[in-house]
Amino acid sequence: MKRFLIAAVLLVAGGANAQETITDNNYDQGFRLGFGINAGGVTNDAFNFAFGGDVRLQYDLSQDTSLTLTTGFTNLFAKENEFKDLGFIPVKAGFKAFINSSPFYVMGETGAGFAVTNGYDETTFIWSPGVGYANDFIDLSVRYEDVDSYYDSGIIALRLAYGFKL
Repeated sequence: MKRFLIAAVLLVAGGANAQETITDNNYDQGFRLGFGINAGGVTNDAFNFAFGGDVRLQYDLSQDTSLTLTTGFTNLFAKENEFKDLGFIPVKAGFKAFINSSPFYVMGETGAGFAVTNGYDETTFIWSPGVGYANDFIDLSVRYEDVDSYYDSGIIALRLAYGFKL
């Protein structure tokens, strides 16, 4: 619950800051769509690594701030035969802030993970801070994704994505 409150405060604080810049008449607000692949390590000893793909819809509030909605599929590959691979569909909303109008950004997302493979059926809370670099077409980021509660796992992942304006 404490993690949820921290994520909510960060999103609200970032949103409050974004309200000041929405009135920037020199920037064409709009949507972007990105398709990415993710790979990384898992903090739970039952799993070797994580791999997945995602689709991210981004709405640019200003040149430096955006709201995001991300979904896709992530698979955690089990280490031993006593455990099964865990596949889940994350659904996350987030806030992205570019640093000093540069291509470098910080981002926070929060949402839910819906388990869909190998008999896993729990839905879990997800929160995910990250940092990255994005230009007109490429988005490269590193994030920590906490797959809380039932699965008690964290993922440290690298994301490479192709994006474009809609």
